[in-house]
Parts: sequence; structure tokens; C-alpha cells
Amino acid sequence: MRKSPFANARFSTADLFVILVPLAAVLLALAVGAVMLLALGTDPLEAYGSMLEGAFGSDAAIFRSLTRATPLLLVAIGICIAFRGGVINIGAEGQLFVGAVSATAFSLWAGESLPGPLLILLTLVVGFIGGAVWGAVPGILKARFDVNEILTTVMMNQIATQLLFYLLSGPMIDPEQIRQGTRIPQSAQLPDASWLPRLAPPSQLHAGLFIGIAAAIVVFVLLWRTTLGYRIRAVGLSRDAARYAGISVARYLTVAMVLSGGLAGLAGSVEVTGVTHRMVEGFAVGYGFSGIVVALFGRLHPIGAIPSAFFFGAMLVGAERMQRTVQVPSATVTVLQGLIVIFVVSSELLVRRWMARRQARAAAAPAVLPGVPTPASQEVRA
Repeated sequence: MRKSPFANARFSTADLFVILVPLAAVLLALAVGAVMLLALGTDPLEAYGSMLEGAFGSDAAIFRSLTRATPLLLVAIGICIAFRGGVINIGAEGQLFVGAVSATAFSLWAGESLPGPLLILLTLVVGFIGGAVWGAVPGILKARFDVNEILTTVMMNQIATQLLFYLLSGPMIDPEQIRQGTRIPQSAQLPDASWLPRLAPPSQLHAGLFIGIAAAIVVFVLLWRTTLGYRIRAVGLSRDAARYAGISVARYLTVAMVLSGGLAGLAGSVEVTGVTHRMVEGFAVGYGFSGIVVALFGRLHPIGAIPSAFFFGAMLVGAERMQRTVQVPSATVTVLQGLIVIFVVSSELLVRRWMARRQARAAAAPAVLPGVPTPASQEVRA
């Protein structure tokens, strides 16, 4: 009988510390945000109460939070793979855009010629491939020529953004916009057969949520229960040690970036087929960068990314309500989100230092063998 991948899961004091520190970082960020709101003449309790109501105050609010969490979850899972593989993928935003463009182009080209389930599946697969190809470029440059992946992924983001603007202003623009003379940068509407099913009409919550959760479980099994995942993590922990063990560092760096980009592209295709049903300029701005924060808050673990994505999705929805009801400037909401990013990343460094010191103390402690008296026990007997 095969064991479940989750069979050996145990929580220790260290695990509890690792979980509580990011939560404390968020509370500290909210406290600093409260001081900022007071300086602006806004009641922090009223502002945060409005945020909570906007995120959890009704079934519709919870559905909106889950809808916003879905692309964040998929992007975060991809970031987990890249970071675990030792690659810093800052290009999820561009990979998401390219995945969405690829999925849109395929869906419009295929039209109603394919059965609904097959059309949805192929559209999502094409989106994954589009993001994977976009992620492969900086991955290959890093693996073969040691080009800094931060620079290349940021540049690829800019290229993807401009490519999206060009396509929606010309080759992929909705023909109806041309006839009306409005020329709004958006594509034609996708065929109804390619839309992801809605889970709770009339809300926008769609089946992409299940895709995200399934992807998290699959990636967990991939990284911790397969040879491929072991090699990806080995390269991320120490390239020299992995190379000494006979693992192709270049190959698995590239694989990590391809999978990471593919999941970001899948997030774009899910957003198009599940929410907007067409490509619109700026339809998912910020999701790529927010996904990095979600991954860090989830401790770079695909299962941890699930509650993390829901938290940040709820925060985005709640912040929009806070801006409307309390009349907080939009820049204030952005600053509040930035504070959470800073404190969460800082907590990551704190946890790493604490873990390093804990391991150093454990290594320095003298080993005690069963039946062998220690100097301390001999003194007590004397």
C-alpha cells in the first residue's frame, strides 16, 4: 500500500515559528499603515473595518476574493518552482500576458469548431505553452551564458507589455471597435464554448479556482516526491554540490524557468477564459509581481501558497472597497500593500537567520550516546 505524499507531515516548534513570523509581519505592517491613516485624518478602525467587509462581508465578497486569488495562486506556484530551483523569476507579469495572448489567439482561431471541453482544455494548454516559451528565454540565457535572470526577466516584462499593446491596437483589435470608430484596445470576445464554467452565478467565481488548487497539489508532489523535483531543489540549494552529484545544472535551471513561466501563462489563460472573456489592455496588471509576494508569504511552498493567495486576493478586494467608502487615496492603498511586501520579505530574512543559528547550535551540541555518562551527570553523582 503506497503512502500518501502528506503522510509524514509533522509540525514542530520551528514550523510554528516559520508560520507565525509572516503573520506577525502582516500585523506589524497593518499597524504602521494605521499610523499613516491617522496622519491622513482617517480612522484606521473604520478603514480596516471597511476592508474586512469588502473582502468577507457577504457571499459575493468572498466569491470576489476567491476570484482574485485564482491567478495569484497559479503565479505563486510557478514562483515557488523557480525560487526552489535557484532562479529568481521576476518575469511572471510578462509570462502571464503572453499566456493570455496565446490563449486568446487560439480560442478566436479555433472558434466553435471544437467541442466545448476540448476547446477549454486546448486553450489553457496553449496559454501554458506561451508562458513557458517566454520563461524559457531567460532560463536558457541563465543556464548557458550565466546572464543575470533578474535583468532578463524584467526586460521580457517590458517586451511583453509593449507586445500586448501593439496586438490590441492593431492585429488583434476587436473588428467591432474599428466599425464603431472607438478603437478601444481589446480583442473580440472569446467563443462561449471556451469560457470556464461559473461556480456561483452571477458572481465571476469560476472553475479556475479548482485548477489552481489542483496545480498546487501536483507541484507539491512534483517537487517533493519525484526525481525531477529532487534535482530541481538540489540545484537550487547548491549548484556546485548538484554538479558534483552528476546533475545537469543548466538543464534543471531551464526546466525550473519553463515550468514557472508555464504556470504564469496558465494564470493568464485562466483569467481570460474565466473572467474577462477577451483580452483587454491592463486586464491583470500587478498579478505577476503580487504573485511573488504570495509565494514568499506561503514560504515558497505550493500548498502554503493556497491560503496566502486567498489572503492577498481578499486584501485586494477589500482595499478597493476601503478606497471607495472611506475615500482613501489610491496611493494610500498602494503604500499599504507595499508595507506588507516589505515586512513579509524582512520576516523571510529573519526566519532564515533564526533557522541558521538553530542549526549551528544543534551542530555544536555534543552528541549523547545511550548508556554513556556525560561530564555533567558524573559531577551530579559525585
